[in-house]
Amino acid sequence: MSNESAPPKSRRSPAPPVRKSVAKPAQARKNVKKKPPPDTRGWALVRERLGEYAKLARMHKPIGAALLLWPTWWALWLAAGDFPPWPTLVIFTLGVFAMRSAGCVINDYADRKLDPAVARTRERPIAAGTVSPAEALLVFAALIAVAFVLVLFTNRLTIELSVVGAFLAVSYPFTKRYTHLPQVYLGAAFGWSIPMAFAAVTNSLPPLCWLLFLANILFSTIYDTEYAMVDRDDDVNAGAKSTAILFGDADLPILGVLMFTFLLTMTLVAQRGHLHWPYFAGLGVAALLFAWQLWTMRSRWRDACFAAFRNNGWVGMVLWAGIVLSLALK
Repeated sequence: MSNESAPPKSRRSPAPPVRKSVAKPAQARKNVKKKPPPDTRGWALVRERLGEYAKLARMHKPIGAALLLWPTWWALWLAAGDFPPWPTLVIFTLGVFAMRSAGCVINDYADRKLDPAVARTRERPIAAGTVSPAEALLVFAALIAVAFVLVLFTNRLTIELSVVGAFLAVSYPFTKRYTHLPQVYLGAAFGWSIPMAFAAVTNSLPPLCWLLFLANILFSTIYDTEYAMVDRDDDVNAGAKSTAILFGDADLPILGVLMFTFLLTMTLVAQRGHLHWPYFAGLGVAALLFAWQLWTMRSRWRDACFAAFRNNGWVGMVLWAGIVLSLALK
């Protein structure tokens, strides 16, 4: 019998029984591709933690950094008598942001039991439980380390002064438990960049430096009292102390006196710093801004007090612009 006469059945190739089993691994591979790889999930977690740390350091609220930056720039320009050296300007500008963030972190750590009782602060990361107190201390240590590395590029006097500045920053948040004047202490803590700036530029601490430092204590007391007026009722219930509570119903008249004293001190700064008419124009604008703040706060509504607080960023800026223009036109 020839091959052609073989039964048709013997000529058919049977379907491979493995086809179904081949499809299953292919489908399984498809399903694996749809799952996010482990490293992507890891980066998402890192981004989420960094976002919480940035929120803890108030990096999304630049007004606090601006209120620290403007007096620092006043000091740098007055110390140099002109545009300050670029390296020093960069060091102090970055240092301002690092120290302000560090101050916010240690403040929230110190207030971790008070913040949940205050409407405006109960959503802060430590109060809300999204960042642990131990994590906050690590973030604080990292920011202080960055600031210290920056100051190492200056001179010995500035480095020595930075130790005092670090102590003021760390101790400030605890003052509201023992005194009604934490705003005054904040002025010293925030204003310590002024003697450091003079030390970095001139390697000395002239009388102008301390006059400007005094002016900044007045300025900080003004804007931080306005800030404390936002939380006054909650602070009373929580047992915290502030100048807003101390001043009571006399808060606006006392703020008016502080504003006048600040402007007078900054006039003496002009005399010591040999400043001219552009500076006095800036001083006049600052006086108008203060008047607007007092008028806005006459109702003592929370939003009005907070708006007045934020307005001090413009006060600091116009005074800096006046110093810059006055020195440039000498």
